[in-house]
Amino acid sequence: MDLKNKVVVITGASSGIGLKIAEQLADEGCHLALLARRIELLEEIKKRISRDDLNILTLRCDISSREEVTHAFTEIFKVFNRIDIALLNAGVDHRIKTKNFNSKYAEEIFGVNVLGLIYCVEALLPKLKEQQHGMIVGVSSLAEVRGFPKSGFYCASKAAASKFLESIRVELRKYNIKVLTVKPGFVKTPMTDKNEFKMPFLMDVKKAASIIIKGMKKEKRIIQFPFPLVIGASLIKMLPDFIFDYLAYSHVQNLDKKRK
Repeated sequence: MDLKNKVVVITGASSGIGLKIAEQLADEGCHLALLARRIELLEEIKKRISRDDLNILTLRCDISSREEVTHAFTEIFKVFNRIDIALLNAGVDHRIKTKNFNSKYAEEIFGVNVLGLIYCVEALLPKLKEQQHGMIVGVSSLAEVRGFPKSGFYCASKAAASKFLESIRVELRKYNIKVLTVKPGFVKTPMTDKNEFKMPFLMDVKKAASIIIKGMKKEKRIIQFPFPLVIGASLIKMLPDFIFDYLAYSHVQNLDKKRK
């Protein structure tokens, strides 16, 4: 797929993977609609990547709000009259221990990672079906494979996102709408900077963005990386539950000892 002159929407565009993809897609000659909660950062990004031949729209949008998502996509269609690619990248995470268990974190994580994704798809589908073409790129995670300790809300949200994307991928084929699922491993972003544990095969965010764009060009159903972690995640998924429980418990115990 040639990306030049494509209209691309990016959620979570103010930092991390979304930011780097926006920068690289501007170099590809894409017209961009950048969505995030921090509009001031989006305006700075727009100034930095703007070119005479590009149309860049910035919109403040909390995708956990159905009303804000509906309004944002209505504005995008007014400005561009079409959307060729929607990169649904916005995501949040909180490391939660059972001793400070609080459902408010689940509401935030599922609100963005699952419902936010669903709200965006809901806003997209009528126009994409009318166009009879389009691409939805949803960002999940390799963390979907298991319920890792202290990351239960995040892992569950990403598993839900992956299954949802898989389901609509099948249904939307007849409308010539492609659905791609992105499953990164550890990527160095402000979100992963908060992790207190060692992250194997931690990847530079620019490299991660280029892998995703390359996968978009090839219209790959699943874009997952880095390869060693993809293999590792597959093996972890196949582990008997008692072995996974033992290894995960041992890891948590070791982390707790190091903090003391």
